[in-house]
Amino acid sequence: MIDDSAGSAGGAGYGDLLSTRVPVRRTAPGAAADASTASGPLVSAVEAAVRAAAAAEIMPRFRQLAAHEIVEKSGPHDLVTIADRGAEEHLTAALTALLPGSVVVGEEAVHADPSVYDALRGQAPVWIVDPVDGTAQFVRGEPGFCTLVALAQGGEVLASWTYAAALDEMAIAVRGRGAWLDGTRLRSGAPAPGAPLTVAMSHPDYTTEDQKRALLALRTEGVDTRACGSAGLEYLALARGALDAVAFSWELAWDHAAGLLLVAEAGGGDTTLAGEPFRITGGNTLPFTAARDAATARRIRDLLLAGA
Repeated sequence: MIDDSAGSAGGAGYGDLLSTRVPVRRTAPGAAADASTASGPLVSAVEAAVRAAAAAEIMPRFRQLAAHEIVEKSGPHDLVTIADRGAEEHLTAALTALLPGSVVVGEEAVHADPSVYDALRGQAPVWIVDPVDGTAQFVRGEPGFCTLVALAQGGEVLASWTYAAALDEMAIAVRGRGAWLDGTRLRSGAPAPGAPLTVAMSHPDYTTEDQKRALLALRTEGVDTRACGSAGLEYLALARGALDAVAFSWELAWDHAAGLLLVAEAGGGDTTLAGEPFRITGGNTLPFTAARDAATARRIRDLLLAGA
């Protein structure tokens, strides 16, 4: 059961959003659906689609990959597997069927054709998909990977789904209605006063020189840093209060859109180095940070600025 006691925007309960597992109302042929009005039944339908893609394409290959099913893209730390490609194809078909007129910006589709990314700046509803976030962990047979889906329109993220299939954890956020993990409301809270901050961050080896200097400034008294794993699971850790902040030096939407909404709806905040909210359409001043609360986000930004 969904804990709906907290209520939600407009007086409708989040439980109502998840209770109906039916496709959204179809629009006229060729017309784009309005993502903002389709959110009710769409939330549970997308959850089902994400679970189905993981069950069909990802989990049967977990710890079962053959060498020829793993390919390097830009280098040894940038991998793609048969599971990534199969899950993205599965989700592309399922999600566009649920919301006619919508388009998909998926990590693997953009790798094949970078112009696909331009859809984020259009007006059609956009599904932002990372089929396997944490591919390196997946390849190593570790459970620290997830599938990320976000629905955006006009540059604004409206809903998101984070599914850690190996852990069977599903986190869902709907703009203005909160963030939930397996039916329980997520509230990020604030770090304990005076306690060291735990921060997951981009590895300095994969940054520009300016970004490296900014990130290295986090290695200071009162801050415990570590390299990040799956970005989606780091955002989930923020939303559930198990991590205080992240600091990232890249802005690919499929890594951040779902998690940033999850954190925001759990009570957290984010800011770029320029003091602006992160934009999924790009052009952000990097590094940027997201944190359990706005005060912590400002504190991390101040440290990044001091090193920049």
